[in-house]
Amino acid sequence: MSELSHGIRVNLGQFLHQLLQVLLVGMTIGMMRTVVPALAETEFGVPRGSFTLLVAFVVGFGIVKGTLNFVAGRLAESWGRRRVLLIGWVTAMPIPVLIYFAPSWDWIVVATLLLGVNQGFTWSMTQTAKLDLTRPDQRGLTIGFNEFAGYVGVAIAGIVTGYLAAELGPRLGLLIFGLAVIGLATLLTLLFIADTLPWAKKEKPMMAASGATLHPRYPLGVSAKPTTREIFTLVSWRDRRFFALCQAGLVEKFVDALIWVFYPVFLYSKGVSLPGIGWIVGVYGFTWGGAQLLTGRLSDHWGRHRLNVAGMWICGAGVALMLLGEGAAWWSFSAAVSGLGMAMLYPNLSAAVADISAPHWRASAIGTYRFWRDLGYGVGALGLGLAAASTQSVEGAFWFVAGAMALSGLGLAILGEETHPRLKPAAVPMLRSEPAGAVPPAPTFERKTP
Repeated sequence: MSELSHGIRVNLGQFLHQLLQVLLVGMTIGMMRTVVPALAETEFGVPRGSFTLLVAFVVGFGIVKGTLNFVAGRLAESWGRRRVLLIGWVTAMPIPVLIYFAPSWDWIVVATLLLGVNQGFTWSMTQTAKLDLTRPDQRGLTIGFNEFAGYVGVAIAGIVTGYLAAELGPRLGLLIFGLAVIGLATLLTLLFIADTLPWAKKEKPMMAASGATLHPRYPLGVSAKPTTREIFTLVSWRDRRFFALCQAGLVEKFVDALIWVFYPVFLYSKGVSLPGIGWIVGVYGFTWGGAQLLTGRLSDHWGRHRLNVAGMWICGAGVALMLLGEGAAWWSFSAAVSGLGMAMLYPNLSAAVADISAPHWRASAIGTYRFWRDLGYGVGALGLGLAAASTQSVEGAFWFVAGAMALSGLGLAILGEETHPRLKPAAVPMLRSEPAGAVPPAPTFERKTP
């Protein structure tokens, strides 16, 4: 493996192929975001005011995607990244067909469950693969690029499918768009994607041999070959830093669930057309995606923690602003505020997890974080449905999400800390794991300033 090097520039070709993949991943989920919720009543038979039935497809999506994120991380360490990515694309192939022939909302729920499998495998692998290829000091930029491409794809798909639905009808428009995107992604994976697992295996010995100028604050007491249970419990609650990041990741998905389910319903009830909904929701996606090119890079210089906390609060404020005015310009501005806040926190929560995860179990740690984060779709959608049902209005769901973001941001501020290895390094290099089979002690944290 001596010929393998880390860094964006030296791996630019493969890095760009992975970026194209995540663009197509975003377009796959984006095709479900404008047309399907807005026409749930008229096209797919959801009774008016049935908020819990309306959110059922996002609840199922969140549970499946969250679980498959963790499974994908574990499989990727034995099967390799490319094989898991390919499985994700094959799983997506029936989705547009199910939507086209759907006689009821139940079929949409099944299609969305398959979408959860697809997203859990494909988005996890594109992120993990790019982290394999790049250097530790490029992680914020790397995840910023990854999420930029993905959420620009979401925004593009929402706009394009809105127009296709208006011209061809919702079912035919989604069928053509979905088959084109999924077919292209599968073909590109087969022809151009390399497995990046060898880069991950090389990273640890490379750091040790170089003297490792960056000393990450890895948790103490992790086995040389940690079990699934060990990594899951460590990231979920045994390490306070991981716990703070996971709860923030879970709650920030409440915003995305709201925008997926209730933004189209809210805007459609205000008389906005399907293309108009696509553009307003697209402002959120474009702002989120584009700003991550800046916010991911900034976190490599300024640190992750402050951007994450501020992003939680700004994103929640944008949700509240949506209800405080009228008109396409105001709604677009509110969506942009939420998108900016999401851009501040989204790549940098993931980068913070990567900062304190050792190379040989990083994919599993990222998978665990992504499990909790994307479970937020399910938890959030359920909360949205209950909030809307209890108030008999979609506005109740907006206030529920705004309050949850404020509280979660406060929890992150109190329980979290800076994780960038240059800004808050370990007192001594922690590049060697404990012997296999060692009993993990309770995690400890050094409180020295950088």
